[in-house]
Amino acid sequence: MGQQVNKERFSEAEFTRFGERLGEQLVELRELLARPGFGVGPATIGAELELFLITPDGRPLPRNHEVRAAAADDRLTLELGRFNLEINLTPMPLAGRPFSALVREIRETVDLVDKAAATQGGQAVAIGILPSLDESDFTHETLSGESRYRAMSRGMRRLRSEPFRVRIEGAELLELEVEGIVLDSANTSWQVHLRTAPADFARVYNAAQLAIGPVLAVSGNSPGFLGRQLWEETRIALFEEAADDRDVERLDRRDRRVGFGSGWVKGAEELFEACVRDYEPVLPMISDAEPTVDGGVPGLAELRLHHGTVWTWNRPVYDPAGGGHLRVEMRPLPAGPSAVDMAANSAFVLGLTVAMADQPVEEFAFAGAYRNFYRAATHGLDARMSWPGVQGEIPAAQLVLDLLPVAAAGLQKVGVEAEEAEWTLDIIRERVTRRRTGAIWQREALARFGGDRAARERMVIRYRELAMIGDPVHTWPL
Repeated sequence: MGQQVNKERFSEAEFTRFGERLGEQLVELRELLARPGFGVGPATIGAELELFLITPDGRPLPRNHEVRAAAADDRLTLELGRFNLEINLTPMPLAGRPFSALVREIRETVDLVDKAAATQGGQAVAIGILPSLDESDFTHETLSGESRYRAMSRGMRRLRSEPFRVRIEGAELLELEVEGIVLDSANTSWQVHLRTAPADFARVYNAAQLAIGPVLAVSGNSPGFLGRQLWEETRIALFEEAADDRDVERLDRRDRRVGFGSGWVKGAEELFEACVRDYEPVLPMISDAEPTVDGGVPGLAELRLHHGTVWTWNRPVYDPAGGGHLRVEMRPLPAGPSAVDMAANSAFVLGLTVAMADQPVEEFAFAGAYRNFYRAATHGLDARMSWPGVQGEIPAAQLVLDLLPVAAAGLQKVGVEAEEAEWTLDIIRERVTRRRTGAIWQREALARFGGDRAARERMVIRYRELAMIGDPVHTWPL
């Protein structure tokens, strides 16, 4: 989020000054992006993995401060809920065998967190939404103790005084009201970053917007919430509903604070500008840091902090470290089920994005990419999708199989070893042919366990056992 937030309350004068700084830093960003040679370099990837902490009987364990302290690893950071932790994996070149390296580090760090959680009587699990959560798990005490999360909750309530109303229609209906943003702690993600030169940003970002639909269709791992069967990837609906800052005064704004976007872009600067223009600050923390950092590039602390409170599903990231660069952050994928599943999801989305960045995707109607994304989240492999060069709409399962060679070509282009591309994309192929995503496994397992809260807890325990073994979800027994 750009910097530490060490206070929870802000004055109107601080909001005003923060807004002024945002305007100043947009000018600095435009000048930087126009600087010859800025951000040019080899393609690298990074990732963030959000975890749940659970008790041995499958219930959420609100001990993230204690677990992080026991782990004593700088790759771990606190997340919004006391039962969440985030792992920031080591950036690496995209060429070579990056997905094997991801698998090794995921397993290493999850095992580290698991051992640290054991000191608090708990365990770790990577799953999009923890099925054993219930309404009593979402109170003011659920928020992590860090000032930034309490300040964020207070800032969102400043924008929207009325309760946050959540309504999700899936196989069943979920309706509830909640104060603040605490429901966001129910969502955990696997977020993939791709370093991108400014001159290539629009092509890569637009390609990611197109690619994420079919990738999400085959990656669902969050089929329900609070005991209701909802979407294949319920996180998408829940996060958008639970962090919607629009009230009666803001309904004319087209996009929610969490959303997919509304059109193809021409450059990174327009996304940062829209973030400042369309969304009011919730964390107006004024930085006293030096205006420039390594390599003489601006730190843009306020702009990065504000941008970290607008959660488009794919979004640009400006990082001043090491001379500065841009990244495309792909946020829709769920945590889990296993390390190899997350590596396979990464290979599919990165390969498909690289391949489609060479195509005129802007000639394809943006509405098609938009529909693909939300249909994938709702229906998974059964979604009907459109694609450039394809007549009409076809099932997502067929489209995924058709796109695997395209993704393989994209990975080859950036220097990923052929064997690396083959084993990762084979996992995606097997999920389709066996019709076994994480979401499908959870639904089928829960049906066998019975469906009540005790059954959901037993299912969580079984899910974790299989995830820790490390085999891909399409091989998991029921």
